Amino acid sequence: MNQDNLLVAAKYSIAFVWVFTGLTSLFFSPEIGYEILAGGNISGSLADVAIYAGGFLDIVLGLWLLTGVKTKLCCMVQVTTVATYTLLLTFIDIGFWLHPFGPITKNLPIIVLIGYIYVNDVHSTSVSNKNIH
Repeated sequence: MNQDNLLVAAKYSIAFVWVFTGLTSLFFSPEIGYEILAGGNISGSLADVAIYAGGFLDIVLGLWLLTGVKTKLCCMVQVTTVATYTLLLTFIDIGFWLHPFGPITKNLPIIVLIGYIYVNDVHSTSVSNKNIH
């Protein structure tokens, strides 16, 4: 697999994670999100807003990445979102760090993959600009 194919695979895999997570939060299994939020004493309208806003944001991030528009900015927003989710989940229940399925620990390789997309997208743009001049 060459670097261009790897970059495309990285974009599609991260986009899949975002879109699937958003759909899961909104439609497939929102009760899990409500249970997690209840562990942090977040319920009622605030929980509804958190579930729907988070699910919508996740889907938007995945679709945005697929558009290729302002990928660098998209990557920065993704990393900020992952870091925010990580901090919130840590405050709600620090035990998620020790969960055997790694719902928080998987965020590190996800951030690294987003960084790969960021660096390679910027590099391909700068190479294209150099070839034009």
